[in-house]
Amino acid sequence: MPPFTPRSSASPPTFWLSGKRHAEQDLFFRQTLQAKGWKEGNEQDWQAAWVTGMPPRAAFKTTSASRVMNHIPGNAALTVKSRLHAGLSALRECTRRHYGEAHPNTKRLNFFPRAYEMPHDYPALVEDAAAHPEKRWILKPTNASKGQGVQVLRDPTTAPLAPNWLVQEYVANPHTIRGHKYVLRLYMLIVSIDPLRVYLYDQGFAKLASAPWSPDDIDNPFSQLTNPDINALNLDAEIPVEFIDLDRYRHWLREQGHDDQALFSQLHDLATLTALSGVEAMRARSQEDGADPRGCYELIGLDCLVDDQLKPWILECNLSPSLGTCAKPEHGGVVEEAVKTGLVQDMIALTGLAQLPRDEATFDAAALAAERERAGGFVPLYPTLDANRYLPFVGLPSLADYRLAAELAPLSLSFHGQDVSELIDGEQLALYHHTSGRYFQLNDTAALIWLLVSEGESIETVIDHLQAASGGQVDADTLASDMWATLSLWWQHGLLAPEDRDTSAPNTACAAREHPATSRITLFFDQRHYSISAPQGPVAERIANALAPLLEADKKAPDASLHILESANGYCLTNDSRVIRSRLHLDDIVPAIIQHCLSHTAIDGHLILDVVLLSRQEGHIVCVTPNQDSTQAMETLKAVAAHNGLALTCGARLSLAAPDTLEPLNVPIEDVGFLFQERGPCVGLLWLDAAPCVSSEAPSSLEWLGALLPIALETAEHLQGLSPDALTALQQMIQGARCARLDTKQVETVTQWLKQTPVLSSSRAAV
Repeated sequence: MPPFTPRSSASPPTFWLSGKRHAEQDLFFRQTLQAKGWKEGNEQDWQAAWVTGMPPRAAFKTTSASRVMNHIPGNAALTVKSRLHAGLSALRECTRRHYGEAHPNTKRLNFFPRAYEMPHDYPALVEDAAAHPEKRWILKPTNASKGQGVQVLRDPTTAPLAPNWLVQEYVANPHTIRGHKYVLRLYMLIVSIDPLRVYLYDQGFAKLASAPWSPDDIDNPFSQLTNPDINALNLDAEIPVEFIDLDRYRHWLREQGHDDQALFSQLHDLATLTALSGVEAMRARSQEDGADPRGCYELIGLDCLVDDQLKPWILECNLSPSLGTCAKPEHGGVVEEAVKTGLVQDMIALTGLAQLPRDEATFDAAALAAERERAGGFVPLYPTLDANRYLPFVGLPSLADYRLAAELAPLSLSFHGQDVSELIDGEQLALYHHTSGRYFQLNDTAALIWLLVSEGESIETVIDHLQAASGGQVDADTLASDMWATLSLWWQHGLLAPEDRDTSAPNTACAAREHPATSRITLFFDQRHYSISAPQGPVAERIANALAPLLEADKKAPDASLHILESANGYCLTNDSRVIRSRLHLDDIVPAIIQHCLSHTAIDGHLILDVVLLSRQEGHIVCVTPNQDSTQAMETLKAVAAHNGLALTCGARLSLAAPDTLEPLNVPIEDVGFLFQERGPCVGLLWLDAAPCVSSEAPSSLEWLGALLPIALETAEHLQGLSPDALTALQQMIQGARCARLDTKQVETVTQWLKQTPVLSSSRAAV
């Protein structure tokens, strides 16, 4: 980024508007500053920057008390959904470790739904979904806005095995307004990260879904989602986008007999803890980017869902929340515009932009009082007069936070050592932390700090001892800064715990997911024994249920071994030497095993077909189902087989010498009664299509060839092409059989066609 030229004191201050935005995003910011005499500048000439999205990293290096940016480096710790969940989970785990699962401090952090980041959390998601079939799940991109890509999942195991996706537990009991689901949009302002100051605007909105909410209507985005960009597309809604301001919302709650104050107290606590979960990441990134904390603030759009017990849940934190008017005037647009105008005006006053330049070297209690005097509609959340309310979650505050809190009210900060062995050699001291395995050799000053702090001495007492030890040669500010750097390292790595921790709580390790034990089964298929290992639980159960007719209880020496392993991209299928298939969903595992086994059934003079067979002793019908509608086609085939007493299996071997005959490989199909079938004639080819041709003519032989070639295999060693003899045999099989293309949903039509074949002649058909 080009260097900037300092502004002359005689010229008016300038603002810079940038980023991926519409003009409406800048409107209120522009109007407010222009009314105060500001002029629009550019990328080099600005005292206040308003960037939609994130600016170039180089821009942060130029921030200062008199050059202020509307973003904080590292804000992704809050505004990227996966990072938000990770930060809140880490804060909750740290609190649980110090105070126990049942402690009120830990329970205060139960306001974010469980989530799994794809693809590496996929196996854990599969286990959770299997253990709790009553749960519902929602899929979200980790870093997108305006509801893009969001959908409620009927089956969470179908989540994409790709980065930047999050599967989150769906809060399935929302509170409703007039039967419509809603989400509260609140505005949180982080004025600075050092010392940390957090505010929440006293106005905001309830954003309503445009269709009535129903737990069974999960495929209707207008019922399940509240994003205005999505609901604006609901042409059937009388009010597609409706915003209710918080004054009206709270009045309505009171009319319904609810305690609105109790709800908003929870929302204030939720917002404060959310900010605390991301502050260390923002401080680290700000230092890395060379940003001045005095020159960076962040306005965040906080989306919270309220359930039918009036408990709030945080859903996401939005970077650069929309400041345009979304609703029509008669549907809340007038109030929306008024609220957002006041929001920006109060934000500019609170951050001190109207009073530039700001050259305070430190931020003390007097500066905080002055800041809160100009807060307008912003309610202060942090710091609080009662420092102990959030100290259990902060642990070790920054030095600036500590000094400011100590000015507001008496504060005593003390710790104890945790899981540390002290190793002494003469006058030297070293520390070994058993949990992390870290080893620290301490100098004399650090040793003194440790001996005092680990025994519970207050920070104030430690500083007094350090001053005495220095003989007054080092000033108190320098000693405090050095001590804080040492304490921060120990706190970061878990060597310290709060003095008020609950020592009666079980000192359990991090509640990380335990990898499941391994289950082993033996599969007997086409005269070969396969040993298959898989994680116990839903994976092993799926394999055992699907392949039950082929399993053997006797643990014979296997001809080959297959392994289903968890990976960073779902599951993978391997043998003892290589990866066979990767990026497998739960539903892909059994087909992958079957395809691998089928590939090893090839013998000279034969062709393997990975097809579905409808069979009876009179012959076999080869069934082809298009990928785009294979589920519906399979349901139709299951219904036809069950109604007419036919066998339904997978896999067939075709003799090149007798292409009119098929040998079923008898791979079972899940949820279908297994009937073993012998070699017999190929009497029909059935193509099930979601959109069959209008013409009554069957597919041509070339069309059939195009459908069968991708699923035909001649040898396991050469998977790509067929020999001329194999191609001829496939053509002869097609030409010698009755063929049809039918609708995937028409069970009766399929039955009627089968009656024209030897498999289901009219004398054998079910009545």
